Amino acid sequence: MVPRLDPPGYEEAEAMLLKHTKNSSSSSTFAVHLHLHLSPLYRGALVLLIVSLQLILLLSTLYFPSGRLYQFYPRSSSVSSCELGMVYVYDLPPLFNRDLLAACDALNPWSSFCPALSNSGFGHSADVAGVVPASLLPSWFSTDQFAAEVIFHSRLLSHRCRTPEPYAAAAFYIPFYAGLAVGRHLWSPNATSTDLDKEFGLLLHWLEKQAAYQRSNGGWDHFITLGRITWDFRRSREGDWGSSFLYMPGMENVTRLVIERNPWDDKDVGIPYPTRFHPRSKEEVQFWQQFVLNRTRSTLFSFAGAVRHGFKDDFRGILLNECAAANNSCRALDCGGGRCGNSSVGTLGLFLDSSFCLQPRGDSFTRRSLFDCIVAGAVPVLFWKRSAYVQYKWYVPGIGEEGEWSVFIDRREMRAGNVSVRGVLEGIGDDRLRRMRERVVDMIPRLVYAAAEGMDDAVDIALNGVLRRFAEQRWRRNVG
Repeated sequence: MVPRLDPPGYEEAEAMLLKHTKNSSSSSTFAVHLHLHLSPLYRGALVLLIVSLQLILLLSTLYFPSGRLYQFYPRSSSVSSCELGMVYVYDLPPLFNRDLLAACDALNPWSSFCPALSNSGFGHSADVAGVVPASLLPSWFSTDQFAAEVIFHSRLLSHRCRTPEPYAAAAFYIPFYAGLAVGRHLWSPNATSTDLDKEFGLLLHWLEKQAAYQRSNGGWDHFITLGRITWDFRRSREGDWGSSFLYMPGMENVTRLVIERNPWDDKDVGIPYPTRFHPRSKEEVQFWQQFVLNRTRSTLFSFAGAVRHGFKDDFRGILLNECAAANNSCRALDCGGGRCGNSSVGTLGLFLDSSFCLQPRGDSFTRRSLFDCIVAGAVPVLFWKRSAYVQYKWYVPGIGEEGEWSVFIDRREMRAGNVSVRGVLEGIGDDRLRRMRERVVDMIPRLVYAAAEGMDDAVDIALNGVLRRFAEQRWRRNVG
């Protein structure tokens, strides 16, 4: 599959759209200016054009099931008041979610996936006593990195912005556990393309019969969560990896919330990997923020991971060598053999004691460890821009602002021996490090999946972004 670059001028066009909206209040002054400079003939034509546009806008409101014209909303709007609209959650046939949960023993070829999917996707309680404050122990779980579909579904079912009436909805959520459906076949030696695609084709067949989907011209106001990386759903040829779900007719207009996105597909929206911290209130997350911000950190930088022996010139090996050469300035945790699994407390303790944590790419460009690092209040050190800056645009500052909350070291410069991790990090003064840590800690609430409402967590940020995106699309349709 040959990647495509982003459309030229995309960001500029979006900025122009925002500017146009912000300046709409000055339109009357502009009209007076035209009135003074146009001849009577042209003024008459202009009046006729304006009246025609108003008539078109009035008639276009009839298209929307709620009977109101959706305005274009600024990016600062919050989901807390539901001012961007309401979301309708489809009640899918059990085949697409409940039956998958019931078959949790068969979803993973190595062990049962049932413990990971319990507690609405949070998993079992984590044993982190002595590492986190006692009052926060009930908010820590053994959450699996691929549980986002179950977590999102559970939260949206009880969300304050959910409506049981499709005619009142501005967005439509498809609670299909796509990652669970494809995951049970990915490592099966006998799985065929038919096996990998079966549930996905059935879902789209069901969806195409729904009135809201038909009315939206192919699902432009529909969204779905994918609990695995986007590449697990992008099989382009027979015999390749994964399902062809995202290339199937009917999915091209649907917005996908995914833990790793395709940077060249605007319908993919990156969301955080689920971490193990699920605060029950705003006060709990604020208490945790103070705890990690004021913690004394004895280690300059750390790395949690395992060497990939099957990879030639593995970059993780370079980082481990760097760590060993740094003596007491660095600590490493070998994650081989599952030592950093969902129930492990080692990575949390490591990151809590570190000022910086090294975050190379994982099996793909992203890894959950990045979010474990941030939740622990450590500053991430990245080596691939695709690991965060172009992935999670709704959640973290992107390119141009990455220095506020992270350190980027070009892996090619490291391979060439031109820079060292220790040299770069020791060059960051205490004042700048404090500011970076404050910025990291400030990001924590929007990166965690809360156990209750009352704070704008990862689910709220995603829902806000989706509703804003759909409102913008309606605005463009109305203007067009």
